[in-house]
Amino acid sequence: MIVELGHFALILALMIASVQAVIPLVGAHKGWRGWMALAGPAATAQFLCVAASFAALTYAFVTSDFSLRLVTLNSHTAKPMLYKISGVWGNHEGSMLLWVLILALFGASAHWFGQGLPERLRARVLSVQAMIGVAFLAFILFTSNPFLRLGVPPFDGQDLNPLLQDPGLAFHPPFLYLGYVGLSMAFSFAVAALIEGRVDAAWARWVRPWTLAAWMFLTVGIALGSWWAYYELGWGGFWFWDPVENASFMPWLIAAALLHSAIVVEKREALKSWTILLAILAFGFSLIGTFIVRSGVITSVHAFANDPERGIFILAILGVFIGGALTLFAARAGSMEAKGVFAVVSRESALVLNNVLLAVAAFVVFVGTLWPLIAELALDRKLSVGAPFFNQAFTPFMVILAAILPLGAIIPWKRARVGRSVKALYPALILALALGALAFVVGTGQSALAPIGVALGSWLIAGAAVEIWQRAGRTPARLARLPRADWGKAMAHSGLGVTFIGIACLMAWDVEDIRVARVGEPYEVAGYEITLDGVEQVEGPNYVSTLATIRMARNGREVAILHPEKRVYPVAGMPTTEAAISNGVWRDLYLVIGDEQADGGWTVRTYIKPFANWIWAGAIVMGLGGLVSLTDRRYRVAAGARRAPAVAAPAE
Repeated sequence: MIVELGHFALILALMIASVQAVIPLVGAHKGWRGWMALAGPAATAQFLCVAASFAALTYAFVTSDFSLRLVTLNSHTAKPMLYKISGVWGNHEGSMLLWVLILALFGASAHWFGQGLPERLRARVLSVQAMIGVAFLAFILFTSNPFLRLGVPPFDGQDLNPLLQDPGLAFHPPFLYLGYVGLSMAFSFAVAALIEGRVDAAWARWVRPWTLAAWMFLTVGIALGSWWAYYELGWGGFWFWDPVENASFMPWLIAAALLHSAIVVEKREALKSWTILLAILAFGFSLIGTFIVRSGVITSVHAFANDPERGIFILAILGVFIGGALTLFAARAGSMEAKGVFAVVSRESALVLNNVLLAVAAFVVFVGTLWPLIAELALDRKLSVGAPFFNQAFTPFMVILAAILPLGAIIPWKRARVGRSVKALYPALILALALGALAFVVGTGQSALAPIGVALGSWLIAGAAVEIWQRAGRTPARLARLPRADWGKAMAHSGLGVTFIGIACLMAWDVEDIRVARVGEPYEVAGYEITLDGVEQVEGPNYVSTLATIRMARNGREVAILHPEKRVYPVAGMPTTEAAISNGVWRDLYLVIGDEQADGGWTVRTYIKPFANWIWAGAIVMGLGGLVSLTDRRYRVAAGARRAPAVAAPAE
């Protein structure tokens, strides 16, 4: 009965979303306040209905209701409770329901926290948000219904993909969706502004916190996925340029550009058309990511579905919304005249360059991701675009971005002198060059990657510190009184610097060793003495594990005892590799146990990963920077730069 109520709640949500998509929009056009006022309660009701539907599906997974087809395909009675819950979104249908739940949450939040918005703009934003909800609710109900029953329920389920039975991946999709779907708010604000024909500083101030929240969640989601790939897949890497990884990275780049562009609109009322275009493209790339994951056009460990019919439906949604928004953008482009005038050397110009670099970098990733598919369809040729292409084509843009970021953040608006601004950054520049030289000496000149990465990362961190010091008037007492948005920006830029250092050092100084190890016979890798003490069979809650015990010592002192595993999940019939990692500030010791050999030895892979944890530490600092900025009082107060015009009385 609960399952049927969940299905009914989803249908009811579609009906409410349909009303919300039409009535407030007409009311805003006609100036009918009663019709516009319907948008808020409808958004709340839609969210409550989708939440009830999601709760019903979660209940079915928790209670192992195998009369539900989705539970049978993705759960098992022996599965731990955490993975029963995460199994709700560990599949196509359930993940789409989570997608729509977050979409409805953002729409309802725009009503709950958007009381300072002009009445017409709020009604239009909520209507556009509801249109997206209608499309995806229809997609779920007509092609991906999670509430289908089985005529003859089995006694047990087929279990969740073992690769997904991991805490990191249990939390990765919700954070990623909060970022993906959160960009729908920027899209809704952009389309609402285009309908209204007005983009100004107040609009930019309203759209920034929604974009910042989406970017923050996307940062955390990408970091969780990277961390999971690092320790779960057993290959020792943190990023593979997998198409699905790229699908989340492209919106992150565009959202970062949108954040910086909106600042120019808010401060100087320039770059209006470009900012609106970025808001459309950011959500467009989110929809492209949804298409890539669910259409079957690519094969990936991350992919949820391979049904072409579903892919065509999502492609139609993409075409209607992004195509419609771009058409409206073309029609309204003339009305978005920029007011602010600025010199070539100014903060505005620096932010324009920042935007160009981020947008071109996203385009490079886009081309590299889809080019194999385009080549196969158009030229009937199978091509592979891997890490070498992305590393060579993408990296130069990030190097230039890191080089200009501290300078762009400190130079004045409208007109600036480079010499005066650079002078303030001399200490940061000297520190960055010194640390880069130190990295060159430590690495004995083997690679230029580590020195360049360390120098750029240090430049970003020290540059952020100089900016904060300058904003405080070089007075320690004033540091605590700085706006939280300033601290948040400094943290985000510093976090990017930490990640730069981690990636560069890991890629330059990574040590890998693969050999057949025998019990009791030590061997040496990069100064570490490694001994395989033994291998045993262990039974887990829903798997059987081959568990190794390996000791690592350095200079005669024991450093770590690690237990890498090779698991087999009997229900799914699938093996997984569980790496054993000794985490450290300066390095990770990373071990993987392989198969037993005919002579009695075991294949062991050993990695020494310098600065690996700096990659995710930097992502955490970036996410915290976004959170600190969101707590700034200026984001919680209505923009107030314009008031809603008087509206006509309701029609009798």
